[in-house]
Amino acid sequence: MNMKYWLTSFTVLFGLLMFSQEKDNSNSYLDVNYFSGNIALHNNDILHLIKGHPEGVILSWNKKTFGEEAWQQRFNYPDYGASFIYQDLKNDVLGEIFGLYAHYNFYFFKRNLMFRIGQGFAYNTNPYHKIDNHKNVAFGSHILSSTYLMLNYKKERIFNRFGLQGGLSLLHNSNANVKAPNTSVNTVSLSLGLTYNLDEETVEYRDDLTDEKITERIKYNIAFRSGINQSDVIGSGQYPFYILSAYADKRLSNVSAIQLGAEVFFSNFLKELIYYQSVSFPELDVTGEEDYKRVGLFVGHELFINKMSVESQVGYYVYYPYDFEGRMYLRIGLKRYFGKKFFGAVTLKSHGAKAEAVEFGIGVRL
Repeated sequence: MNMKYWLTSFTVLFGLLMFSQEKDNSNSYLDVNYFSGNIALHNNDILHLIKGHPEGVILSWNKKTFGEEAWQQRFNYPDYGASFIYQDLKNDVLGEIFGLYAHYNFYFFKRNLMFRIGQGFAYNTNPYHKIDNHKNVAFGSHILSSTYLMLNYKKERIFNRFGLQGGLSLLHNSNANVKAPNTSVNTVSLSLGLTYNLDEETVEYRDDLTDEKITERIKYNIAFRSGINQSDVIGSGQYPFYILSAYADKRLSNVSAIQLGAEVFFSNFLKELIYYQSVSFPELDVTGEEDYKRVGLFVGHELFINKMSVESQVGYYVYYPYDFEGRMYLRIGLKRYFGKKFFGAVTLKSHGAKAEAVEFGIGVRL
């Protein structure tokens, strides 16, 4: 990896270390991780792009929790924080990736095993261009949606404030069909890292949770989602989409709820795709008169973490006049509650491993 990026990374880390010394009882720590691995072949269209072994560095600031709030005790005192990732994909066609993330760390087996999930945005230095870079079918735009997972064996304070961690990492980068092409890249890697605690001593964990089960009647939700996306036909244009959802949910516990609902999709990119196929591919038997709207029924689950929650849904189109990627669809994403009724959401809708759109939503829970 280029030495300048190592120097930049350690300069940032050193600056954070120096700044942190001005604070007492920050209850936080820093970590720096080197990773190296392989691009997973999830689509034969990217076979020509897999050449070397991608490598990079992950820098993170982590805030510890000690059980001051009930949700912290329920989830075994997780950390939350922010990450910066630099990744060299070892192919000039793919370029390099710089990402910023928010993340949670969850702990298991006496806090020796750490599972991290991070979500954010990344910048790719060399996306597709029909003249200058037509081989890059992985990324159609500079700005990408990015997710990373990390599973580490971890030991803190091995030497003074320093500790070690190592394990497996998965980095996913995609623009979720905001702009074609978009076959995406998944990097599976081994990682090794150094941790540094910003406090002299660790605060004791509270273990006084008296968790009474939440009892709620069935709640009714209305959500509106929107964004822009494009079909897989390069140059076909980006169009807005609109989704109106109505569903009921029932809390099963303090951290879990199930959902059942219906929604209607107004996906304007399908208008263009239907017209394009009707005039260009007569063998497909597309007349151009097909309705671009779809109606789906879905079941879902919501995992509540403080004011945040993780939402996952499986749906089936009951009104499906035009065949696009099959009748089944999936949705997964994050919700943030503002008070007890209103929420915002960022979700990914896909058909299997094929992303259709990143959705930005607002809603009300009555």
